[in-house]
Amino acid sequence: MADPRHPFGQQNEALAAAYLQARGYRILTTNWHCKHGEIDIVAQRDATIVFVEVRSRHAADTESAFESITPRKRAKLAASAQTYLSEHDLENTNWRIDVIAVAIPKSGQPIIEQIEDALGW
Repeated sequence: MADPRHPFGQQNEALAAAYLQARGYRILTTNWHCKHGEIDIVAQRDATIVFVEVRSRHAADTESAFESITPRKRAKLAASAQTYLSEHDLENTNWRIDVIAVAIPKSGQPIIEQIEDALGW
């Protein structure tokens, strides 16, 4: 049976990608999989590769979405990013992991916030 959250997540990943593009990022790929997990968005801004985890919640703010990033998830993101860099011969490239939180309030527009270099929290 399909996960009922899947369309919600896809919709919010599309919002996050548009948000990044509007800020000068080039989207390289989405939903990239490896043995460690999935990277929602791989983007590039200037000479930096940016791995983006998108978290979304039906909420009035983005706090619970950001709080959902556990230490285990951070480790999986870092391992996935290292695998991507290795597989694409980019080991000597500047890179970071960002988190974008999307909050969908009961009324009004989605709230989108980005934390750059999220592993440094």
